[in-house]
Amino acid sequence: MTKKEELPVSQVPRAVRVASLLSEGEELSGDDDQADEDEDDHAYEGVPNGGWHKSSLNSSLPSSLLIPELPPHPMDGLPGGSTPITQVIKAGWLDKNPPQGSYIYQKRWVRLDADHLRYFDSNKDAYSKRFISVACISRVAAIGDQKFEVITNNRTFAFRAESDVERKEWMQALQQAVAAQYARAQLSSAYPLGIRGSEPPDRAGSLELRGFKNKLYVAVVGDKVQLYKNLEEYHLGIGITFIDMSVGNVKEADRRSFDLTTPYRIFSFSAESELEKEQWLEAMQGAIAEALSTLEVAERIWAVAPNRFCADCGAAQPDWASINLCVVICKRCAGEHRGLGAGVSKVRSLKMDRKVWTETLIEALCAAVTTTDLAETQALLGCGAGVNCFSGDPEAPTPLALAEQAGQALQMEFLRNNRTTEVPRLDSAKPLEKHYSVVLPTVSHSGFLYKTASAAKLLQDRRAREEFSRRWCVLSDGVLSYYENERAVTPNGEIRASEIVCLAVPPPDTHGFEHTFEVYTEGERLYLFGLESAELAREWVKCIAKAFIPPLAEDLLARDFERLGRLPYKAGLSLQRAQEGWFSLTGSELRAVFPEGPCEEPLQLRKLQELSVQGDSENQVLVLVERRRTLYIQGERRLDFTGWLGAIQKAAASSGDTLSEQQLGDSDIPVIVYRCIDYITQCGLTSEGIYRKCGQTSKTQRLLESLRQDARSVRLKEGEQHVDDVSSALKRFLRDLPDGLFTRAQRLAWLEASEIEDEEEKVSRYRELLAHLPPVNRATVKALISHLYCVQCFSDTNQMNTHNLAIVFGPTLFQTDGQDYKAGRVVEDLIGHYVVVFSVDEEELRKQREEITAIVKMRVAGTASGTQHAGDFICTVYLEEKKAETEQHIKIPAAMTAEELTLEILDRRNVGIRERDYWTCFEVNEREEAERPLHFAEKVLPILHGLGTDSYLVVKKHQSMEAMLLYLASHVGDTKHGMMKFREDRSLLGLGLPSGGFHDRYFILNSSCLRLYKEVRSHRPEKEWPVRSLKVYLGVKKKLRPPTCWGFTVVHETEKHEKQQWYLCCETQMELREWFATFLFVQHDGLVWPSEPSRVSRAVPEVRLGSVSLIPLRGSENEMRRSVAAFAADPLSLLRNV
Repeated sequence: MTKKEELPVSQVPRAVRVASLLSEGEELSGDDDQADEDEDDHAYEGVPNGGWHKSSLNSSLPSSLLIPELPPHPMDGLPGGSTPITQVIKAGWLDKNPPQGSYIYQKRWVRLDADHLRYFDSNKDAYSKRFISVACISRVAAIGDQKFEVITNNRTFAFRAESDVERKEWMQALQQAVAAQYARAQLSSAYPLGIRGSEPPDRAGSLELRGFKNKLYVAVVGDKVQLYKNLEEYHLGIGITFIDMSVGNVKEADRRSFDLTTPYRIFSFSAESELEKEQWLEAMQGAIAEALSTLEVAERIWAVAPNRFCADCGAAQPDWASINLCVVICKRCAGEHRGLGAGVSKVRSLKMDRKVWTETLIEALCAAVTTTDLAETQALLGCGAGVNCFSGDPEAPTPLALAEQAGQALQMEFLRNNRTTEVPRLDSAKPLEKHYSVVLPTVSHSGFLYKTASAAKLLQDRRAREEFSRRWCVLSDGVLSYYENERAVTPNGEIRASEIVCLAVPPPDTHGFEHTFEVYTEGERLYLFGLESAELAREWVKCIAKAFIPPLAEDLLARDFERLGRLPYKAGLSLQRAQEGWFSLTGSELRAVFPEGPCEEPLQLRKLQELSVQGDSENQVLVLVERRRTLYIQGERRLDFTGWLGAIQKAAASSGDTLSEQQLGDSDIPVIVYRCIDYITQCGLTSEGIYRKCGQTSKTQRLLESLRQDARSVRLKEGEQHVDDVSSALKRFLRDLPDGLFTRAQRLAWLEASEIEDEEEKVSRYRELLAHLPPVNRATVKALISHLYCVQCFSDTNQMNTHNLAIVFGPTLFQTDGQDYKAGRVVEDLIGHYVVVFSVDEEELRKQREEITAIVKMRVAGTASGTQHAGDFICTVYLEEKKAETEQHIKIPAAMTAEELTLEILDRRNVGIRERDYWTCFEVNEREEAERPLHFAEKVLPILHGLGTDSYLVVKKHQSMEAMLLYLASHVGDTKHGMMKFREDRSLLGLGLPSGGFHDRYFILNSSCLRLYKEVRSHRPEKEWPVRSLKVYLGVKKKLRPPTCWGFTVVHETEKHEKQQWYLCCETQMELREWFATFLFVQHDGLVWPSEPSRVSRAVPEVRLGSVSLIPLRGSENEMRRSVAAFAADPLSLLRNV
């Protein structure tokens, strides 16, 4: 035989070179009549389609023709399964006649094995263009020079070889293969689906395949998935290709789609419904299991005669076993055993579960019918004996320890597999209560659950009942498996407990089933399960939680939870490296277990000082600030972190109308009350008719709604909220409390106490009633009366003395119609006897008086100057440096600019401003070691509201302003570009040192944005920020080790008030000034410094040496000329007063 050389694909004429139907990386197509002969194979006229004589199949072939030397195929050498790899009989290049006519041939690589004749575009392809079942070939005939036909019942395929010798070899090989197939078919009486010799499919039907316009007919047969153009060709045995599932893997894509992945390509299928998709997944997973199965274990167990038959029904060659009962069962009985639950019978396959079958376990099964001791142990366990019971021997406290001490290997294996076995119970309606305090080696549970398809994002919408599928679920050995039904032996899917990162329990009736729970995995998948029974749902949640929670965090399971899982965190002094902690959310309490902590730590979410999200969408950090500690929870996995974030934010918000359900401060005062009191103290103590005047109804209602929703995030700012709107919101909140501030139970007692004539007795009664109030009510009453005490101190201005305040707040706090005078009397008494009733000590009273004194002084000063404003904010500003002797307490009206503040400070200290003295107000951040010169027109009050504890304001000279103005005067245009050292801050509020260092980056700054490029030649920016949302600070903190000392810090605040921070360093000081000047220029439309002389400078005090006036050396040209002229006219005039 002359072996034909393989023709490279590149040398095949383009007219006959066609892309492989299923070649890797190409789009599948099934409608190209000009290039694909698979659309409609040509039917040749005059060719008889009758059967052939069996005698013609008996010709013998040389041995060299049976197994020729063939080039390796991509599918050869793959790990085989239970089905042996089919031996290739013959392979080589042939020309195939397409449907277009007899004169056009296309070169194909053809392979023949015992079952199929397949042809490919090339010998490198893994999947064929077409295959023909050998069982369907009726005869093979020669039709001319080097040509032959393969004839089936109703189709004919024409091929052409390079020589008559090669054609003869192909015909003989085909005839022998057909004869061998016919001989095998004679041994079987079944011809399923009309295909001789083929086994019935596990599942067959139509599916959409990406790349094909029409649906394909798909059949899962044994360990292969076969693709056909339609049902008719399936019956004829003529298909497109088949996929060996020993190299396949299936996974869900979306609700109706799934992917079959192989090393050579990905097949993306779509089913008609979600239920049908689940059925296809189950069938293909079964094919994978079949492909990877082995008979090695089964044959060893079948070597013992009693193990050759099912222990339950007697079926031959059972391929399943119950490893804890030590019996061998068939596939049908294995489904019945699974229905009993893993706690009763642990079913494993003899072919597929190879890791389970240890040598000892195989010996135990083989000896199950011959070893008397093992049979007695089985009988004892079946009667209810406890595997973990105390043996009475401290050295060997359990039966397993006794068996190990005695060297009974078989007994040990049997006991080990029965450690979690449950005794069958007659009353299955009452599930056995499991206590979390009992530490078991594993958790087992089983039953029906309703499940939806897994999702890659949070479930925002309600899932209808129709979207759930009923599945038999088994939790055993750290794996949650779900099956089509209780008799199925191959799971549709499984979730490993080690991969579970979060377990959430939504409120009842969130979805179509009343009780649901969500399982989040490391692979960013969310599984939703549902049940109608609250008791069964709770039992499942308990078991799943116990399966993935380590013993360290077992205390978190002592009570019901809404969310449970593990998250990376940073806290305490260990801020350099994130650790993994376990968290449980119950109501408004977040309980945590840290590796270094001995026990769980509760976190009261409604008492947080701060709850914020820092970082960008890829690196989010949840910051929780309590009075004495800060906890940073990192968003390593987006899916479960988003769920935690929403749940924590919801739990930290107000959950009702009562005081105890509000967000609380450190002293148990509701944040909503504290916010309003603090704002009015700062901005409204001098407002006439405060609390008597009413605000606008619409504004009051909007403000109250936002405060009730999340008071912690509301920032009351002068100019945005009027004091009367805030006071009305506070009164409305107190009046609408369901139980009232003094509670319904004690309200009458308070009113009766006001009628006591003896003042000491009355005060004593008030103190007694105050002690009986709930803690939150008591703290709120004290805070409110303390505030009203301050308000009445300004009664000369605001016209609200103690009596007037009592008239307003009496009906409000006691929720009366105003007719009962006793309510007002109680309030008046509490304000008048504030110090005694509330046991205010001297220190507390001193601080309060200092605050009142400062406010009074400011009011008097403002009245004297005629510039008194209601609601002015008082702050401390320093001159030149932060020292006690340089501080100035100054009133900041809403309209005050940075320039006005600067001039006010300089006037107080009598500091003169010369022409080139660029006095500026700076915002200094000590923690970041940076400062920002405020623009002269920038409003000061919003800056004060945003200052942290590490920041302050200082007025000093801007040393670089003159150089910057000179640069801007000589610079053309409003853009700048160049290289700078860049570093991004990922530390976020003290999370340790940021990762990475400074890197060279190219920047372009224009009037709209700042762009960052990786290098000068880059066309697309890596980052882009709107320039008007940036705050630029001079300086970079030293711990970042900046490469130069000329750097600045850029802060970007998003619309959601999330801050992002970067550091940039320049090579020279001049370069730093140029960048900073350009920032100011583009952010403020070119107005960097005020142009009007009156705003730049003030009257310079007369400068004298003693009584001698000096000629100013700096100033305007006119001033210098006038001084020189006066000196020249009368030189002695300057000395007359000496």
